[in-house]
Amino acid sequence: MDNTASDNAYLKAVRDLNGLQTNHQILEQIKASGGRINENSLPEFGAFIEKLGHQVEDLNRLNVIHVTGTKGKGSTCAFIQSMLSHLPGRPLKIGLFTSPHLIEVRERIQINGQPLSRAEFAKYFYQTYDRLKAPLPALRKVTEESPQMPMYFRFLTLMAYHTFLAENVDVAIMEVGVGGEYDSTNVVRQPSVCGIASLGIDHQGALGTTIEEIAWHKAGIIKKGVPVFTVDQPESALNVIRARAVERQAPEPTVTKEDPK
Repeated sequence: MDNTASDNAYLKAVRDLNGLQTNHQILEQIKASGGRINENSLPEFGAFIEKLGHQVEDLNRLNVIHVTGTKGKGSTCAFIQSMLSHLPGRPLKIGLFTSPHLIEVRERIQINGQPLSRAEFAKYFYQTYDRLKAPLPALRKVTEESPQMPMYFRFLTLMAYHTFLAENVDVAIMEVGVGGEYDSTNVVRQPSVCGIASLGIDHQGALGTTIEEIAWHKAGIIKKGVPVFTVDQPESALNVIRARAVERQAPEPTVTKEDPK
């Protein structure tokens, strides 16, 4: 594909992506529904994964590093990517999914520290878009309100997982969009490690109004047997994180203290 053709395909993909429901719109729906849409989100997302031709279990081979938090989760993901890229031995093929983007949406999906090219973005976008639009019976309707196309962020999460599977990455660093428990990135059942960055009050309509409620949502990424790392948090938030680790049969969370120097 020449540069003009790839640019045109990319710009068309961006227009189609921008036609999907935004994060703001979905958060407003969650507020109006009293959280009911949240509870449906992961079963719906698993159905979307199947419609792309994958099984949810396929995501386990991506060796996902799953990161949530209120502040610092994006920079944490970037730091992890940098560290992994400098490990001795065989170079790793590293996928990174993060948000938001600074200039172009393709920045959100990266391989080895580089955003997808415009041609690559268009290719994987339309592989995802066309399969989701096809009237296949594989998509189970969880409720009558279930969407036939995911909203903007969930679509990009699907596209990232599809891209990383197609590219056979060795590890995929996935930044949570909102919360954790019901976030679309949380469809992965067996990540390699989970990280919780600094917690604060955010997205109160979807996550709750107290640090304890927000910690419950963020700690929803914890999985059975998977190591958990967190920075030092308010004691009440740490108590929630520890309780969720026990509930999920995960190891005791490792709390990293700030360097006193």
